[in-house]
Amino acid sequence: MARPVPFLPVLAAPILGLVLVVAGTGPARAQNTVIQAENVRFDYAQVLRVTPVYQTLRATSVEEQCENAENKGDSRLSRVVGAVKEALTREQKEQQEACKPVTVEREFRRPIAYDVDYVYKGSKYRSRLPEDPGNRLRIRVSVTPVVQAPRSR
Repeated sequence: MARPVPFLPVLAAPILGLVLVVAGTGPARAQNTVIQAENVRFDYAQVLRVTPVYQTLRATSVEEQCENAENKGDSRLSRVVGAVKEALTREQKEQQEACKPVTVEREFRRPIAYDVDYVYKGSKYRSRLPEDPGNRLRIRVSVTPVVQAPRSR
C-alpha cells in the first residue's frame, strides 16, 4: 500500500497565493471601477398649458342632391305657388328630374397628441404626450454625475 505524500499541501498553498497576488495587481484593476448609473425618483410638475395636436382627415362621398320647386324661386309668391302645385299634382317625376349626384368633401379633425408646457422647480419644459395630463404631471427625475475619462500618465 502506498503512503500519501505529506508535502503536496505545503507546496499548493504558496503557489495559490502567488496566483492571487499576480491576478490582483497591474493595469486591469484600474479599469474595473464601478460607477452608479443614476439616481432616480418620481415627482409632480405643475401643468401650465395643454395644446392638442390634430390630424386632419379628408373624405369624399357622392350624395344625391335634389332641388324642390319651392327652393327654385326666392319670392314668397313662388313658394306658395310651388307648395299648392305640389299638393295638387303630387308628381314624383319632377323631383326625380331635379336630383343629381354631387361629390361632397368633408374634413374631420381628431387629436393625436398633446403639447404640454409644465414647470418643475422654477424651470419650464415642454413635452408631447399621448394624453391630456390634467393639472399635474408625474415626472421622472434622474441625477447622474458627469465623470471624466481617467487621465493617462
